[in-house]
Amino acid sequence: MSLPSNLAPTEASPDWMNKGDNAWQLTAATLVGIQSVPGLVILYGSIVKKKWAVNSAFMALYAFAAVLVCWVGWGYQLSFGKKQLFPFVGRPNVALEQKFLLEQAFAGMLPNATMVFFQFVFAAITLILIAGALLGRMNFIAWMLFVPLWLTFSYTVGAYSIWSPWGWLSTRGIIDYSGGYVIHLSSGVAGFTAAFWVGPRAPKDRERFPPNNILLMLAGAGLLWMGWSGFNGGDPYVASTDASLAVLNTHVCAATSLLTWLMLDIIFFEKPSVIGATQGMITGLVCITPAAGVVQGWAAITMGLLSGSIPWYTMMVLHKKVWFLKQVDDTMAVFHTHAVAGSLGGILTGLFADPTLNRMFYQLPKETEAWKKYIGLAYGLHNGRTTAGFRQMGVQLLGIVFVVCLNLVITSIICLVIGLIVPLRLSDEELENGDDAIHGEEAYALWGDGEKFENSKHNSVFGMEEITTTRAQV
Repeated sequence: MSLPSNLAPTEASPDWMNKGDNAWQLTAATLVGIQSVPGLVILYGSIVKKKWAVNSAFMALYAFAAVLVCWVGWGYQLSFGKKQLFPFVGRPNVALEQKFLLEQAFAGMLPNATMVFFQFVFAAITLILIAGALLGRMNFIAWMLFVPLWLTFSYTVGAYSIWSPWGWLSTRGIIDYSGGYVIHLSSGVAGFTAAFWVGPRAPKDRERFPPNNILLMLAGAGLLWMGWSGFNGGDPYVASTDASLAVLNTHVCAATSLLTWLMLDIIFFEKPSVIGATQGMITGLVCITPAAGVVQGWAAITMGLLSGSIPWYTMMVLHKKVWFLKQVDDTMAVFHTHAVAGSLGGILTGLFADPTLNRMFYQLPKETEAWKKYIGLAYGLHNGRTTAGFRQMGVQLLGIVFVVCLNLVITSIICLVIGLIVPLRLSDEELENGDDAIHGEEAYALWGDGEKFENSKHNSVFGMEEITTTRAQV
């Protein structure tokens, strides 16, 4: 009995490829890409002052494009290549050859082409999250250099160590379901470190920081939230029940965290802050990410309560009391929303990870002993496997220390090297005038008096002379 023609293996659909898994993986990757472009492009462009809207949005757009070129050029093989350059990174090589792209990926019933694209959107959003700490004062040319350097020397090391099947933390059993360490903790620490080296915004930009469009900010935040279905739902590399659980847990935790942050704002500041609720949403999404498909629903609720309160405390209370935190101008507070929330998620994963769900996620046969090392401390204590539970917590903490140290050192070196080539910070004139001085463009120039057209050729499809001529002809 032969298979239906749509299921029969062909040269384009080899027998090892699962069409449903491949379709979901491409969809998930696209959802993650939408989180960046247009999600964070809109969020950044609307949450800053009007004079920084174009520059902030363009930092995100540039990073998305630059990361892709670097990723297929050498980044993917550094992060996931089978050949090691060092114990914590692969050997650089292109990911563009037809033979390689059409072969089965290191995980899942997918071709390498799908895996390369899926992993790219995660790398891209990490750099864009770093940009959030640097909005409103980083020299754009310095940012253009920072993106490929940080991707090459920091991101690839973290990704290989934690996500690659051959990585040193991966083989020790660290649980990072979808990037609490590789993406969020990394970007939070790197962003905060880079913000220290770049320096603060102009005093008047830092003192009053009203968004130029809160409704658009919410639109960008909404794209970020909904895109997280692909962010966490895509990491089993199969369209499985575990992927479904990860998606549901993601949204439950985010909603709980948003409501927790909102209630704290109302109780202590007597105002239901929209920006605060958005921050609570983000911390919930970040916190659940390392645990999404390996914890039960009650744990997702608990993580939401903690992610809506602990980062709120570090941002709204502790930040104002700790001298060093006050010295660093972290524009979007990525230290609190990503470093603190990411670390919290990693620790809670070590506490709440369900061994049965871990076995499903890692697709390990029940008959083997390999899956037994993946167990949260709470389950270890309950099941009499205390040593295994404490071991898991130790590996989770080791991962946090590794990521923090890696990004403190590498990010500092990169900033110092770039500073020898171009200034890290914009000039005083550029800080004063913002987008018009840097790009010759403004976000809302058409709503002004039209004078900005005299300073820029780029605010209209036609030049002013062409418009005049066209009108005369009509």
